[in-house]
Amino acid sequence: MSDDVLARAEAFIWSNARLLERQLFAFHFHDGPREAVLGALLAYQNPDGGFGNALEPDIRCPDSQPVPTQHALEVLDVLGPEPAVLAGVCDYLQRITTKEGGVPYLLPSALAYPRAPWWHATDPPTAELNPTGALVGLLQKHGVQHPWVERAASYCWARLDAGLPTEMHEVGTALQFLYHAPEREQAEAALAHLAAHMQEAGLIAPVDAPGYVRKPLDWAPTPDHPLRRYMRAADVEAHLDALLVAQQADGGWAITFPPTSPAAEQEWRGHLTLDTLLVLRANGRLGDAHTPQE
Repeated sequence: MSDDVLARAEAFIWSNARLLERQLFAFHFHDGPREAVLGALLAYQNPDGGFGNALEPDIRCPDSQPVPTQHALEVLDVLGPEPAVLAGVCDYLQRITTKEGGVPYLLPSALAYPRAPWWHATDPPTAELNPTGALVGLLQKHGVQHPWVERAASYCWARLDAGLPTEMHEVGTALQFLYHAPEREQAEAALAHLAAHMQEAGLIAPVDAPGYVRKPLDWAPTPDHPLRRYMRAADVEAHLDALLVAQQADGGWAITFPPTSPAAEQEWRGHLTLDTLLVLRANGRLGDAHTPQE
């Protein structure tokens, strides 16, 4: 069963996914070269150091944007630090930082291009915890030293001190910040408080909940994840069962939000299919699927 799941998903990825996800699949499951993934990722980078060019499939803007830059850091988190790229990212983020000390959710340059309706920008732009928290957290995880990191971290702490986030994506970026903040005692206390808030607010959706929500494995995908201790083991197992059942006839997994375009839908499905395979493998649901050597 697990071999069939992997084989059908692999066929879907080679047939439909972007070059980036194809190279990432090869990296994770076939010892594919790190350099091939990095080359695919850098095609989305602009001369200003940021990333755009629809790396975030729902923002078709070629110009650099904060959230696509976050997604680039997520790939680099898998590959390991690339100092020159990280320095360029930090310089870009410093240039777009607002007076509040963080970066906006979206810059107005995106408004001239196709995008999903939930991508909105203010003019002038204002800082948001989403995506500032995730950007800071990923940079701090790898010990990046840059004036932007310190300033943006101060912004994130101030935002969290002012009140807990309630929107799903904002909570996710706050968590990313707290996972890697060097002030561990303060961060662990804030993390416990936020996890309790997530439970009370219903942000951890039941496994059978429909629509665009986050379920246990969306918050805590691996057994060693910081949030896994807040999840019921039965809910995790039920979610794993549901993921296996949800594989589509073409081998991929379906998105749960309206696509911007047919191209964006396939790009998202390739990304989601790879992520789902990694979750299944990390939780022992892909049998003896090959794991790259460290």
